[in-house]
Amino acid sequence: MSGSDAPGDDTGEDLRPLRTDLRPIVEAVRAADAAAFVAVGDRFDDALRYLTRFSGPDRPYALVVVPEEEAAASTADREPEAATDAVAGRAVLCAPALFREQANREFVATARGPGAEKNDADDRDDDPFHDGVVREVRTESVGDHAGERAAAVLAELVGEQDGNASEAADRTVLTPASVPHDAAVYLERAGNEPSSTDAVATARARKTPAEVDRLRRVQRAAVVGMARAEAVLAESEAVEPSDEGTGSDRPGGDRRPPLRWEGDPLTTERLRREVNAVLAARGVRDAGNTVIGAGPSAADLHYVGDDPIRPGETVLLDISPRGPDGHYGDVTRTFVVDGDGGWERRAYVAVEAAREAALAEVEPGVPAKTVHGEAAAELAAYGFEPNADEGESGFTHGTGHGVGVSLHEGPSLSGAGELRPGHVVTIEPGVYDPAVGGVRLEDLILVTEDGYEILAEYPFDIAPDPARSGSD
Repeated sequence: MSGSDAPGDDTGEDLRPLRTDLRPIVEAVRAADAAAFVAVGDRFDDALRYLTRFSGPDRPYALVVVPEEEAAASTADREPEAATDAVAGRAVLCAPALFREQANREFVATARGPGAEKNDADDRDDDPFHDGVVREVRTESVGDHAGERAAAVLAELVGEQDGNASEAADRTVLTPASVPHDAAVYLERAGNEPSSTDAVATARARKTPAEVDRLRRVQRAAVVGMARAEAVLAESEAVEPSDEGTGSDRPGGDRRPPLRWEGDPLTTERLRREVNAVLAARGVRDAGNTVIGAGPSAADLHYVGDDPIRPGETVLLDISPRGPDGHYGDVTRTFVVDGDGGWERRAYVAVEAAREAALAEVEPGVPAKTVHGEAAAELAAYGFEPNADEGESGFTHGTGHGVGVSLHEGPSLSGAGELRPGHVVTIEPGVYDPAVGGVRLEDLILVTEDGYEILAEYPFDIAPDPARSGSD
């Protein structure tokens, strides 16, 4: 249960090929006595990107997966990273013609065998596909709607098995719940009955070693960004009210003047730019997810505005960048510059204790709700409301959520189900007072066979430490 990577650590080891095992989708089709699975979306559809590992374009394309009738009834026990000669099914990616080479590289070539990626010229190799699902890319009829093209491919593939490619009959077709309405209409017009499935969400919840590689890399970049933020806060200076007039922008003069850094007032936006510059240098995108609040805005769970950062008030930093393969990191720390040990200190101690209580419950087979329940109980023991509504004082959200190609995906630590090896989740208890501020501490962990691993550790301290630097 360790995450010994230092904030700047990047060993440069080769990443394993990133590919998706489509056998759970094939098995879901068989279990539902359906004809096929169809997904339609674009590069912003995380479920489709997960299924295909295809990263373009921004206009709709489609995926059709059809089981092979002669395949074994179940292939679920095979190792997902091992190539297999058994054919479990066929998968066709309907992509725009200008993306054919990229689609062959990302969807077809990387799924061949256990070895390195192949280029487009190798897509007719005899190497078996790692999961037994034979992949191909089709770019014909590029002017048609993606749903129409999917319906045509489906009719051909199912017709080949039925011995009549033109036969139109009511067929059950599994789709993600988010399938576009117009795509569903095209499928229905072609004699299909769309039926939603959660098979994709279930498969996404358990990460492969290659996915963990990507998540760990992005998380390392996130903690380097956190180190930069802490360094800026440690270098900032408090200004006495007498030097700045009233020292407040609120009636009654009850707030101190903003901190100054490099001669100018420090704001959440200035600090955000410093963090985002470090993220960019590490090869990841902030994706608009660098949340920084100060004082009352630290109680806003998703604050991306511009506020002065003042001495004695909480500064909450939630950094969630996205890597080049689409995977996210997620880390949160809270600091106070020149604090007086009031509400902020009490809240910080409570949240640290809640984090430890939650982590103590993490192991395979534990109900996800148990982790949340322990964190909430610990906060209640410190006198904070464990079930507060948004805008109220106390704990207003769940203890954690899954992270992958979406920043928020399964499993939820407030939902049903048990933790399993391969789950990657956040542990992020927090308490908030809209009039004062907020404290949240968050790490990204991998559930392992015997516990958990923190994907990239970062120290805990309410006072920013000048010894830490974000310069990498």
